[in-house]
Amino acid sequence: MMMNTTIEQLRNLRLAGMAAGLQEQLTQAGMTGISFEERIALLVDREVHWRDDKRQTRLLKDAKLKYSQASIEDLDTRAGRGVDRKAVMSLALGDWIESGHSVLITGPTGAGKSWLACALAQYACRRGHSVLYQRVPRLGEELRIRHGNGTFGKWLIQLAKTDVLLLDDWGMAGIDSQTRADLLEIIDDRAANKATIITSQLPIEHWHAWVGDATIADAILDRIMQKNHRFTLTGESLRQKSKSSKKEPNPDPS
Repeated sequence: MMMNTTIEQLRNLRLAGMAAGLQEQLTQAGMTGISFEERIALLVDREVHWRDDKRQTRLLKDAKLKYSQASIEDLDTRAGRGVDRKAVMSLALGDWIESGHSVLITGPTGAGKSWLACALAQYACRRGHSVLYQRVPRLGEELRIRHGNGTFGKWLIQLAKTDVLLLDDWGMAGIDSQTRADLLEIIDDRAANKATIITSQLPIEHWHAWVGDATIADAILDRIMQKNHRFTLTGESLRQKSKSSKKEPNPDPS
């Protein structure tokens, strides 16, 4: 009876991990041989992991990744794809996020750009970093809505605080002058402080022309290129392969 009260009190104190751990200890016969200090240590450890798991779940949900199930462990590194597992793992395990680096992923349609980007973003969430996914072709509409309802300024602050911003399908469609100016604001707020992942079918040497305004293009690319890692994917479309085989993990249709 006393332990039931204690468990309920732990829950009321929002110590759900400790409450669950205590319930488990009560059913484990081997616990009688463990000291009080050791049992307390186990309960605290359970609470820490509980909170980490809960935060990770929230970060993944908030990221809104196109491929939330993508993971660096499932990378397809077969010859001809242009994916170097050692380079990807070295990046993922490094300090690119804390150092505010850019990751630029280019290649033809269906090569797996979005999937690789989401895998890196997913691992960032697993390491406790905040992430937000945005498709660039829809960015103009998103920005117009936010300018219209007065939430643009607040959203800009939120983006500036986000550890990793994933801009998918960069250069796929033209952008107007307002979107171009807003994109500069977004990139400028993150330059050298926050990490950005960009995927594009358009080779990097054509990005300047895509932006459309020479002055703004210079400013955007100068910030993106300060500290960057590049992956150029090759090979035939994974989307086509997925029609004849179920083994390919989450092909990128873009």
